[in-house]
Amino acid sequence: MVRAIRANWIAVACVLFVLVNSIFTAKGFLWFAVMPAVLLVLWGMLAAPERLLLFIAFATPLSINLEELDLGGIGISLPTEPMMVGLMVLFLLKSAMQGNTVDERVWRHPITWIIVAQLVWMAVCIIPSSMPLVSVKFFTARLWFVCTMYFLATRLFAEQRNMQRFAHAFLGGLVIAIGYTLTVHAQYNFEHDPAHWVMWPFFKDHTGYGAVIAFLVPFCIALIAMPGYSRTQRGLLVLVLVVLVLGLIFSYTRAAWLSLVGALGLFLFLRFKVPTWALGLLLAVAGIVYWANADQITIALERNREESSDDLGEHVQSISNISSDASNLERINRWNSALRMWQERPVFGWGPGTYMFQYAPFQASEDRTIISTNFGVQGNAHSEYLGPLSEQGVIGMLLMLALVTVTIVRAMRLYRQLPAGPDRLLLSGAFLGLVTYYIHGALNNFLDTDKVSVPFWALTAMIVLFDVKYMKERTADEALPEAAR
Repeated sequence: MVRAIRANWIAVACVLFVLVNSIFTAKGFLWFAVMPAVLLVLWGMLAAPERLLLFIAFATPLSINLEELDLGGIGISLPTEPMMVGLMVLFLLKSAMQGNTVDERVWRHPITWIIVAQLVWMAVCIIPSSMPLVSVKFFTARLWFVCTMYFLATRLFAEQRNMQRFAHAFLGGLVIAIGYTLTVHAQYNFEHDPAHWVMWPFFKDHTGYGAVIAFLVPFCIALIAMPGYSRTQRGLLVLVLVVLVLGLIFSYTRAAWLSLVGALGLFLFLRFKVPTWALGLLLAVAGIVYWANADQITIALERNREESSDDLGEHVQSISNISSDASNLERINRWNSALRMWQERPVFGWGPGTYMFQYAPFQASEDRTIISTNFGVQGNAHSEYLGPLSEQGVIGMLLMLALVTVTIVRAMRLYRQLPAGPDRLLLSGAFLGLVTYYIHGALNNFLDTDKVSVPFWALTAMIVLFDVKYMKERTADEALPEAAR
């Protein structure tokens, strides 16, 4: 009997699981049924943690936040975040026991320094936080996003093919989510109002949904242009791009549309080899012109009365409506509230993750809109730059701006140095995807969610790896004697 059990232990284990699960189910405990999935994930963490990242990429667009399902207010997304927590613990333990588990050149990269500085400053801001428990939760969430999708991802992406596999996995999950959303939306004739919620339960609302789609459009285009794909594979990618475009159009997310226009403009700068300093000069001149004519520009914008609607033309025109469009006006309310919060606590801010709980008293009566609430329970600062300013003081905002600026400068310089080919295509896809979110981040902030954090930190890791790779080649070339070059 012992020999028979040893020879058929898998079948015996399955039978025992069915019996035990039946008992637990009869007692009303249903969670035991997920034990096989939990064991499979644990095996994956130990046997192939980098490969598990590819599954997380696929599952991220399809993850469901328990808080949205009213399951006890637990703000965690399944199945992605528990897996990232496990990978983070494994990464930290392995680093403590075996030393440096990440390429030393990645550690020395300026972008890594900024990311680590962000984490350190965030931890410091927990101490004077107005809500320490909220700040600890926010910090730990950022930590598991960065540990898995930046540091561990650099190990996965050391094999360049995995960059494409990561994008394929994420696009696969995203296409399923878009297909579901379009199917539900079609039942309402693709009208504007249902577009705010038809992506539930995979996405909370249309703004985050549109941001993620815009994030992946440049990468999808880069994959279509990649050499080595068969005609069938390229055709599938074109079909995926069509689905992305349809999802983006019917998301009615104006910020996402605007972000893609900005990414296209930056691509033209790169394509026509416009110097980086010229781009900086253009932005500086635009800022000076706005500052000098702020009143006249505001008056001109206030004349725009176009509202968000089913008509795509009117919907685009409503982007600049700051006189009657409730969504635009509420953003201004949140931004002004963030500035007032910063003025009261300029150094450490109110604590990471606390904006949504603290901004209500900082709403001025002239800023309030028909969708404002007395208790301030409708979300965050709608800005990846003003949010850190209110929560982590001026240093928090400067670190975010530094991350964006250094990444842009490094990627633009690298693009000009790379020869035409797969590396430059992957770099441009990753970089322009990030640019869409840098622009989108001026109007919304989603880095506290897995939907945006997963591609944000993974694509940042890709740029760092390309920079490290070609920095090594440049250094080796410079070390050669002139006669050997």
